[in-house]
Amino acid sequence: MQGDPRSHGLWERTAPPPPATVPLERDIEAEVAVIGAGFTGLSAALHLAEGGLSAVVLEGAEIGFGGSGRNVGLVNAGMWVMPDDLPAALGETYGRRLLDLLGNAPAAVFALIERHGIDCEVERQGTLHCAVGRKGLRELAERERQWQARGAPVRLLDAAEAAAKLGTEAYAGALLDARAGTVQPLAYARGLATAAIGAGAVIHGGSPVLAVEDEGAAWRLRTPRGSVRCQWVIVATNAYTSGVWPEIRAELVHLPYFNLATAPLGDNLRRSILPERQGAWDTREVLSSFRMDRQGRLVFGSVGALRGPGRAIHRAWGRRALARLFPQLGAVEFESEWYGMIGMTGNSLPRFHRLGRKVVSFSGYNGRGIAPGTVFGRCLAQLVLGQVAEAELPLPVTDPAPARYRAAREAWYEAGAQLAHLAGARL
Repeated sequence: MQGDPRSHGLWERTAPPPPATVPLERDIEAEVAVIGAGFTGLSAALHLAEGGLSAVVLEGAEIGFGGSGRNVGLVNAGMWVMPDDLPAALGETYGRRLLDLLGNAPAAVFALIERHGIDCEVERQGTLHCAVGRKGLRELAERERQWQARGAPVRLLDAAEAAAKLGTEAYAGALLDARAGTVQPLAYARGLATAAIGAGAVIHGGSPVLAVEDEGAAWRLRTPRGSVRCQWVIVATNAYTSGVWPEIRAELVHLPYFNLATAPLGDNLRRSILPERQGAWDTREVLSSFRMDRQGRLVFGSVGALRGPGRAIHRAWGRRALARLFPQLGAVEFESEWYGMIGMTGNSLPRFHRLGRKVVSFSGYNGRGIAPGTVFGRCLAQLVLGQVAEAELPLPVTDPAPARYRAAREAWYEAGAQLAHLAGARL
């Protein structure tokens, strides 16, 4: 996008075209203005329009330009935090609500895809969280115990079962989550945008919000060549926040993540690597992820940015790591490469903020953007529509708090990933 082949890589090459949008070039009015055309903003706009309110989405670049169009495409249930830890972090009421919402979030994504006929390479075969050694296996056994206690369809596979589903014997086991799956993320975002427009929402790309004015009875959001006067504002910019409400960006630590995609594999390789098309990732701190796309390309990713020395380091590591994981591949060449930023919070949980009178935001998805973004967007729409009260949301309202040593931590994540990948294949 915007002339950068490493922003969205394979996803931009294979996604259906987006719906046509134009920059905002006049002064308009709407009941709700949504800032950001990612999963959260587009889901909010869709549900607002279906609820009968006029919604205008203002996107600074293009639909799915931020993290929504760059990620791996895993539609996961829950967050990184162990299920039993959520009540301790949020209190019993909010902890239970968040577990219920996010446990069912993949089903909400798949229902939207089916209802609106979104062409996004959806696969509903589950995901595989892969155990690296005994420590990783113990972690996954505990996750299995905690989710099964809540009735979730998760099952810990032993090494042989995992190898059969993964196509590699590198792991000590894997946690299969039948709730989850994969999508082509940019295609999903574009599909949500098409559905939102079909329901009556308006989307303006190339329309960054440069200033916000409180007029007392309403808000006015100014773009380079126009403005929106509205009653409610939904801020759905997350890790790609810039300009207005910078406190959201200040609260998030950027973690870079890249993906490398092979050319389409032959039939024999497709039958031996992820034959059931689950998405997978491992238990390492500097984790790896891998999945197939519809055409049989193997998409392999990890922490790091494909810029400066990182580009050569991570690409070389990707070849070595794949050779260790899947020796049947032989020599590997990558057809596409891209990267983006994940917004991390201090406790690995998302945030709900009231940024002003009738100005609300969810952010901080910690690498779990697809399912949480979709259902949090729906929650924001329900709040604006008056279908739920603020006290009934899955997260308590909090004030944004700047992340400590943010710049240093971001620099370390990028440099640390380079050091880890210089060390070898790590398997």
